Amino acid sequence: MADNNFKQQDNLGQDNLGQNQISSEDNKNIVQEVKDEARRKLLKNTAYATAGIGAVCAILPFIDSMNPSKDVQALASIDVDISNIKIGEEKKVMWRGKPIFIKRRTAQEIDDAQKVELAELKDPQADSDRVKKGKEEWLITIGICTHLGCVPIGGQGDYKGWFCPCHGSQYDTSARIRKGPAPKNLEIPPYEFINDKTIKIG
Repeated sequence: MADNNFKQQDNLGQDNLGQNQISSEDNKNIVQEVKDEARRKLLKNTAYATAGIGAVCAILPFIDSMNPSKDVQALASIDVDISNIKIGEEKKVMWRGKPIFIKRRTAQEIDDAQKVELAELKDPQADSDRVKKGKEEWLITIGICTHLGCVPIGGQGDYKGWFCPCHGSQYDTSARIRKGPAPKNLEIPPYEFINDKTIKIG
């Protein structure tokens, strides 16, 4: 009887040992699987990062090629010397293939432009909105008639501003349309005074 009990206990001990061995083996497998999964994620992330860097490197030359060249950038703006323009005179320059009128207005021309009632204008715009504050004698416009694109003549017409000989549009001393088929005032280009002698157009 005692021998049988001893054998049963011995068998139970061996079973428990086997179970412990299996559990330990399972733990090793789990740890290995976790390591393998982490390794796979690292490799995958590295591959994605490498691919992303490669794509950026490939597209940068393409983007750079779309930027305007230095020659084009230089033509985007021009510096104009206005020191030799006398009061009452007008200078014409070209900017982006368009004629630019730079008019140094007389006191009378400024006064005539400022006293016009906006209700009288087809394209209402105050003279103060078309010149730089403190630089009212200078009027800079794009010299293209807003009707069909002709080039108006300065100092002509009923309003002593600009007259378009093509279809009779007339502009005042603020280059605002006053008579004729043109629907809009002469356009004002982007410009700034660099100093008292130079303006940058564009």
